[in-house]
Amino acid sequence: MLLWYVGLSVLLVANIFRSSGIDFRLVAGGAMLPLLIDVPVGHWWFGHALLFPVALLTVVMIGTIGGARLVRRRLLCVPIGVFCGLVLSGAFTAEKVFWWPTLGERFGNHSLLPVWWAVLIEEVVGLVAIWWVVGQFDLYLPGPREEFKRTGRLRESPQS
Repeated sequence: MLLWYVGLSVLLVANIFRSSGIDFRLVAGGAMLPLLIDVPVGHWWFGHALLFPVALLTVVMIGTIGGARLVRRRLLCVPIGVFCGLVLSGAFTAEKVFWWPTLGERFGNHSLLPVWWAVLIEEVVGLVAIWWVVGQFDLYLPGPREEFKRTGRLRESPQS
């Protein structure tokens, strides 16, 4: 499930926000957080509830009051990634989980991963998304690739 979450979250955020200040490493990590949080329980749990990214966003906004703006901008990439992860997992389709605790205290027992063939298809789509990002942002060249490793930023190529 790594390629599905990482590839599509980076591709979508890069093409929707079009901001030079986004750290896409944090977006990718944030997209994986719902899955990582719920792995210990083995099914969708708090990581797939809407409350999780909202609480995370609140902590970032309140925790960075009076601090450096750059720190806030960077940290905002994590909740953005978590929101992407919820969309990509389809968490909104499981009302008891997504709207927890408003629809009751129980999360239900929604499987953490879809069936194996759906995972395979998602991973292939994620690989294509990563290939697209590499081409769109010239990450096959040493300069842009090193900048991405160092800063997490993606820059449009001049001919785009």
